Amino acid sequence: MIIDSSTAAVVTGGASGLGRAAAVALAGAGAKVAIFDVNEAQGEEVARAIGGLFCKVDITSEDSVVAGFAKARAAHGQERLLVHCAMTSRRGKTLAFNKEKGRLERLPTADYEYGVQGILVASYRLASLSAEGMAAMQQLEDGERGAIILTASVAAQDGQIGQVIYASAKAGVNGLVLPMARDLSDLGIRVNSIMPGIFATPLMLGAKQNVLDSLSASVPFPKRLGKPEEFASLALEMARNTYLNGQCVRLDGAIRMAPR
Repeated sequence: MIIDSSTAAVVTGGASGLGRAAAVALAGAGAKVAIFDVNEAQGEEVARAIGGLFCKVDITSEDSVVAGFAKARAAHGQERLLVHCAMTSRRGKTLAFNKEKGRLERLPTADYEYGVQGILVASYRLASLSAEGMAAMQQLEDGERGAIILTASVAAQDGQIGQVIYASAKAGVNGLVLPMARDLSDLGIRVNSIMPGIFATPLMLGAKQNVLDSLSASVPFPKRLGKPEEFASLALEMARNTYLNGQCVRLDGAIRMAPR
């Protein structure tokens, strides 16, 4: 796929972090970018900076997502590219000792369901609704109509202690990729995922310096946190390379996460 001024793109979580970097990179390549996020102030700021459009969207709400796509498509036309970075989750061990009560307590099913809704179900929601619109697009070279890029995590393969929700939901995101790519193959819509390692997002950079130093040292090479721009670079390549389909790609400096 050629990314230029005729290309409409939707980036979820585009107000900050990996999503923001992807939105900036796509706009830099000429695309018309719509940002889906719940953070209105930051989302509007990024949209203004890149000449894009902000849509306040809650990815856990079907109605909100449908309305977001309608707003984006009214302004830019049907998107050919979706980069889905937004998520919401909780953490905790399957069984953890409660010191105050002096006993083991189970991670509530409601907490698990919350994370699955915010990661896995939301990924299906965004991808399937975007694909529904892409299916009506005119074909490009090779019969391509669009591309969907989901964000998983190295935790999908290296889930750590306390990540039972996050890791299994992200593994589910990877599980969507191949069957969805096959489902949509006759329509010329590709599906891939990126599995980021430890990245220098605003959330991560809020940690203490000694923690950041330790995390950087744990990466085989290069010994630093990933740059959001490197995630964006891979997203652009996934969009441009039409033969890249049904793949879950690690972007992690060769790290393999220890249990904790």
